[in-house]
Amino acid sequence: MTPTRIAIATDAWHPQVNGVVTTLERTAAELGALGFEVLVLNPGLFRTIPCPSYPSIRLAIAPRRGVAEHLSKFAPHAVHIATEGPIGHAVRRYCLRAALCFTSSYHTQFPEYLRLRWPVPIDWTYAYLRRFHGSARSTLVPTVSFRKRLAAHGFRNVVVWARGVDTGLFHPRDKGFLDAPRPIAMYVGRIAIEKNLEAFLSLALPGSKFVVGDGPARERLAHRYPEARFVGYRHGEDLAAYLAAADVFVFPSRTDTFGLVLLEAMASGVPVAAYPVPGPSDVVIQNRTGVLHEDLQRATVEALKLGGEECIAHARRYSWRRSAEAFVTLIEPPGTSAMSGPLG
Repeated sequence: MTPTRIAIATDAWHPQVNGVVTTLERTAAELGALGFEVLVLNPGLFRTIPCPSYPSIRLAIAPRRGVAEHLSKFAPHAVHIATEGPIGHAVRRYCLRAALCFTSSYHTQFPEYLRLRWPVPIDWTYAYLRRFHGSARSTLVPTVSFRKRLAAHGFRNVVVWARGVDTGLFHPRDKGFLDAPRPIAMYVGRIAIEKNLEAFLSLALPGSKFVVGDGPARERLAHRYPEARFVGYRHGEDLAAYLAAADVFVFPSRTDTFGLVLLEAMASGVPVAAYPVPGPSDVVIQNRTGVLHEDLQRATVEALKLGGEECIAHARRYSWRRSAEAFVTLIEPPGTSAMSGPLG
């Protein structure tokens, strides 16, 4: 039977390093392994410009014509819009004009991120996003907490799409990989204002602090906190070795919708310290795989007392294959079965 063709539109793609890119990359790979044809409409297919205030992110310039050409040629049976940027808007417009059913997903707390940079009322941004996603048959979110949050902001047809973790890559390794005073507290991710990294860097902890990642706030924070070790982005085996060498993973963000790196840390046998907010509260088992507390210092000290076995067992419940299979059932148009054949 001819494989179903699925088009995924995203403004977040390589060389960006974040949870959205990881999620979409792994989902596309698993869909391919399941026999689906996948077209990822991403900035690499178009002319781009740097994103204001975040130049490492490239935004597609006037992608409407290119989007129409790609979609017309590919003739997808299902369309999913993952982001609300230029490509997401162009695909949404194409689908509405062609009367094509599509789904969307909500990966980022854009209203909160925008408010941290510019004085834009959060309610205005939620109104814009509500309109954007309101045309979708359903909007996929990573956790129950965010389904409730979006519902409280007037979003309809919001469903949960769980994530996964690569336990073949992220698993316990030699702690001696890092030669530094212990305990080692680590953060991995983007270094930007919305990640609230100073809440971690300002903690009075024994041992060492490592920051793995990069972003627009790195230079300022590295200058202000010279005792912390900023090592830049790490990838693949190198990243896995860094994570596994930590004694506690500190996640200071209050605005992430999920936090894939939490699963990666736990799969590596490293307990988590974080705030009791949506995202961590959906992923971490309190006092077993991590500690959530409004006092991040207390959470970190208490998390250091936890063992790694429950962390590993918990992370292994999350699979990218199961995530991809769930994705298919959530994006298929009514009255079809994408797992057994074409949607169109």
